[in-house]
Amino acid sequence: MSLSTYTKKELLKKLKTQKTMFAVKSVILVLMFVFALFSTLEKGLSFHTFLPLFFIPMGVYMFLELKKITKELALRK
Repeated sequence: MSLSTYTKKELLKKLKTQKTMFAVKSVILVLMFVFALFSTLEKGLSFHTFLPLFFIPMGVYMFLELKKITKELALRK
């Protein structure tokens, strides 16, 4: 669904939700990296070493969505 179909109020709500979710996922990603680092140091290379790499694209996508919403809100002011 295109962002242009949302009202300004809906976009603000979506932006707030997206920011919160991005912050939560960022914290989780950092924790995963820390866990992967300790796991690698303790046991060597394993699945846990590469697990955070699979979640990076999700974080990038969420960041790009945040930028799109912010851009759409800026166009409406």
